[in-house]
Amino acid sequence: MKVPMLDLKAQYLAMKAEIDDAIAEVMDSQHFILGPKVQECEKAIAQYSNCLHAVGVSSGTDALLACLMAEGIGLGDEVITTPYTFFATAGSIARVGARPVFVDIDPVTYNLDPTQIESKVTANTRAIIPVHLYGQMADMDAVMKVAEKHGLVVIEDAAQAIGAEHRRRRAGSVGHYGCFSFFPSKNLGAAGDGGMIVTNDGQRAENLMRLRAHGSKPKYYHKVIGGNFRLDALQAAIVSAKLRHLEDWTAARWQNAERYNNLFAESGLNIADTSHYTGAGLSPVAAPANTSVANASPDIFLPKVVTDRHIFNQYVIRVAQRDELRAALQHRGVSTEIYYPVPMHLQDCFFYLGYKTGAFPESESAARETLALPIYPELTDQQVRYVVQCVRDFFSACAGSKAFDRQRVLPVSKSVTATKD
Repeated sequence: MKVPMLDLKAQYLAMKAEIDDAIAEVMDSQHFILGPKVQECEKAIAQYSNCLHAVGVSSGTDALLACLMAEGIGLGDEVITTPYTFFATAGSIARVGARPVFVDIDPVTYNLDPTQIESKVTANTRAIIPVHLYGQMADMDAVMKVAEKHGLVVIEDAAQAIGAEHRRRRAGSVGHYGCFSFFPSKNLGAAGDGGMIVTNDGQRAENLMRLRAHGSKPKYYHKVIGGNFRLDALQAAIVSAKLRHLEDWTAARWQNAERYNNLFAESGLNIADTSHYTGAGLSPVAAPANTSVANASPDIFLPKVVTDRHIFNQYVIRVAQRDELRAALQHRGVSTEIYYPVPMHLQDCFFYLGYKTGAFPESESAARETLALPIYPELTDQQVRYVVQCVRDFFSACAGSKAFDRQRVLPVSKSVTATKD
């Protein structure tokens, strides 16, 4: 059986008439840059995100960049964020000339650990960019508390989290800005690059609209230097058409996550959720009921939901033998992905920041051990069962190999060293 990581063709075929009609409307109008279709999309996204304003931009990356530019953040400034994220988060900070200052993650959610933020605030700190990774919101109450105390701007990187929610607040609506990506693989994807910034501040929205058009207002008159960050009408029309289905797609992702959880619980494997992760396996004190071997580390850590609404952009498991498991799944036709194999502080381009291996141990450990399994809405029950069976078979083979090795070694020597696993 083949199980792709994502099947956009299945999504398109299910709503082909709607997408084709949306594209045809734009082609008939010949209005491709900004215009009515972009305005309609902005209004819909603002309403969906419980925000007053939305500004369509060319990508999720440009959304972050435009927010930093709107705040005048640049050379000599510092912006606090997580090292365990897609490159655009830290890259946008560096592109405006500011310095990324990293805070390690909470291993339960993979989002930045808010208890470490305040210790990184200096006289040069201008902003915090929390990332709502994999579709679950960061602890925004804690982030906003530090930001308000020190007068910092908060830019939510919600590229993976449109529709995520906690305490009746949607991703993007809590900070000063929220940034979404419509990259095709996102829960709400365009047919190319696209992005959106939401805010509840009218003046900030006005500044962003000017910045996305080279800083001009009116046309050809420039008081500030902006960029070409405009969302095109074709992408806006496609996003608007897809938005009508987003709630159903989110529900399907939730259902698939529940299937995984239940099937892994029934698999006979030692499982736990990430709240039991200690960095060195399970603590015997915290061992959950479905860990069948006393004091044994789990084979797999499953995602822990700690917010009101996780939208499961990714379903990420954690395993010590990540690379071996991935290879075994690929051999059996199951596609997976690693988000992200190298944390930002260890990227070559950020060598100048002076961070070394070991600076952020939780991020580095997650980069070694996490693996995303397919969870797209069109995934069938049969496919989910096949994925879990393949994972189970991998660990069964590992256990059998270890038993065989012990039987082979024991007759040679009865020393303590020889009998260790």
